Amino acid sequence: MRITWTGTEHTACVCRRVCQRGFWETDSGPSERGPEVGQLRETENIGTDGQQLMSKGTATKGHRHSWPHGGAQTQLAPWRGTDTAGPMAGQAPEKRGLRDSQDASQGLQDSLFSSESDNSLYFTYSGQSNTLEVRDLSYQVDMASQVPWYEQLAQFKIPWISHEDSCELGIQNLNFKVRSGQMLAIIGSSGCGRASLLDVITGRGHGGKIKSGQVWINGQPSTPQLVRKSVAHVRQHDQLLPNLTVRETLAFVAQLRLPTTFSQAQRDKRVEDVIAELRLRQCADTRVGNKYVRGVSGGERRRVSIGVQLLWNPGILILDEPTSGLDSFTAHNLVKTLSRLAKGNRLVLISLHQPRSDIFRLFDLVLLMTSGTTIYLGAAQHMVQYFTEVGHPCPRYSNPADFYVDLTSIDRRSREQEVATREKAWSLAALFREKVRDFDDFLWRVEEGEPEVGTCAESAAPVRDTDHLRDSAKPPGSVQQFTTLIRRQISNDFRDLPTLLIHAAEACLMSLIIGFLYYGHGSDRLSFTDRAALLFMIGALIPFNVILDVIAKCHSERAMLYYELEDGLYTAGPYFFAKILGELPEHCAYVVIYGMPTYWLANLRPSPEPFLLHFLLLWLVVFCCRTMALAAAALLPTFHMSSFLGNALYNSFYLTGGFMISLDNLWTVPTWISKVSFLRWCFEGLMKIQFKGQTYPLVVGNLTIPIPADIILSTMALDSYPLYTIYLILIGISSGFVVLYYVTLRFIKQKSSQDW
Repeated sequence: MRITWTGTEHTACVCRRVCQRGFWETDSGPSERGPEVGQLRETENIGTDGQQLMSKGTATKGHRHSWPHGGAQTQLAPWRGTDTAGPMAGQAPEKRGLRDSQDASQGLQDSLFSSESDNSLYFTYSGQSNTLEVRDLSYQVDMASQVPWYEQLAQFKIPWISHEDSCELGIQNLNFKVRSGQMLAIIGSSGCGRASLLDVITGRGHGGKIKSGQVWINGQPSTPQLVRKSVAHVRQHDQLLPNLTVRETLAFVAQLRLPTTFSQAQRDKRVEDVIAELRLRQCADTRVGNKYVRGVSGGERRRVSIGVQLLWNPGILILDEPTSGLDSFTAHNLVKTLSRLAKGNRLVLISLHQPRSDIFRLFDLVLLMTSGTTIYLGAAQHMVQYFTEVGHPCPRYSNPADFYVDLTSIDRRSREQEVATREKAWSLAALFREKVRDFDDFLWRVEEGEPEVGTCAESAAPVRDTDHLRDSAKPPGSVQQFTTLIRRQISNDFRDLPTLLIHAAEACLMSLIIGFLYYGHGSDRLSFTDRAALLFMIGALIPFNVILDVIAKCHSERAMLYYELEDGLYTAGPYFFAKILGELPEHCAYVVIYGMPTYWLANLRPSPEPFLLHFLLLWLVVFCCRTMALAAAALLPTFHMSSFLGNALYNSFYLTGGFMISLDNLWTVPTWISKVSFLRWCFEGLMKIQFKGQTYPLVVGNLTIPIPADIILSTMALDSYPLYTIYLILIGISSGFVVLYYVTLRFIKQKSSQDW
């Protein structure tokens, strides 16, 4: 069967990319399904002035393409306009109308798939061209290290011990070379080695070891410093503060990432350029949001994550499954954006599972992997032809990506099927190595000497940005990092009005419940035991709620903290001080709302001095509890483990606080626990403030004996230290938790459960 192409064809000599839209006809007449079978990849071509080079209704006559599909060799005849003689000239009017309707529907589809009609490049990479090369790479993965240590303990295994039988090759003899202006898509089934390859390239090989080979960036062996300078890594999961707008999110990152040589006007311009390039103008002032907070859409949120990395204008952009969790329309728009970024003189590398057909046509290069080996590496538009030549044609109307990923997947449903599919994959890998043995870049080509797909001349990328980062650029210092982080935290926290109102209502309600319980005695003072119980509850009940709130908040931000520390956006020190000081306004308001109603409703000592001392002591004990929760959240990787540790410490301090049992009756271990129990020191301090120098009547039958309160305090072992010493002890306990929090931030990787 011979298929003839008639219609409109746009070509560009710089990139050799084809944007085709028209009507297919066969020897037997027009075919309505032709475009679905053989339509080539649609792209936009950028000329030396940064604009599109589109010549409507023109093409190079006599130029032929071959598109093997469905097991038959499909051939495109020389282009013929609709007014020339040929089969189309004699078609009935209804046939022409069908063709026009198909052209119109295709044009409508193109407009729908564009987030904006503007296809200009607003933010290009103006540095030198980049190359990423992998040579003979073999990478061994320790599967035991991929299991979190707490899960290994749950399985009665000793963590942090490597076993030889748990090691397997994740990548075997992998070679490829990518240049600026190209977008390489790594596809394959689960366990094919995509994640391991990204770990090696980005220098984050968690639990793995390079057995042989090396990664080269711009002709130099890859080092952590070179990777941090040249490569931007966009993770699979979006980790952004939900209550900031898109513009604010990018502006804060610009303050943290761009060098000190940038003025504020240059930073603002960089933010606006990134917003324009990623087509985020329509939602620039909308909150980012998350699954709990309403904000931008999933695709826009993914673009914001890309913009965070794009701000420092990297030459190499690596994305880990960027379309994961997105619907097909949004995923297509996102990959189209990445294709446009590649045209801006960038090298874009993305990993995908099985892209749909219209996304597949956007790729310049495709790397198909299985079990860590290369099955195909070459132009996306030549993939069907390659597999047809080796005896695996793609069925008619099938998506090549789906078909060939399924073809090379390892079937583990039975031992026999696994062996058979693995042998087939190895034979295909060996066949590909044989075909590209003589090529330096290991790309399969239709014709030897054909220009590389997707590469553009240097003049194709307009140099519109002259402020790209230099090696000598000085990053922001610790003071600037601290001020930016504390402003970002306060802005995010105080926009979360529902959470703030809930915390305020919680503190107020608990205070009113305690106060009304002891209200109504007028001038008659409560008994000593009743007032002692009141003071213990004031210091012991509210910290429990603070523990859970702080731990939950820290774990919601833990993954973002891990990514930003790993990217070098800031160091642990500035974040530590910003976290401690940034929560003080909320902390002070919380203590005031909680302490004020109870103090007056329970008719405690009304003079100013006891009132101020009471509030200062309450402020310190809540601060101790907050710092203990911060340390517990940073020390353990999951919310449940951190909350368990926080509750265990709280209950230990609660039981040894001096009210449940006299301190003199505690044995050795509880006695030592009581010495670091901030609840014990808070209780002792509140008792001193309310009872020091007071007398209480002791009624025995008809006899009333006045007894000094100091004697009662001594009997309860609550008069061992003066009041100022208690304040110093609480400051020391809180300082100990603060130091523990800093040490955990500094030396323990803040991995969340999703990053293991």
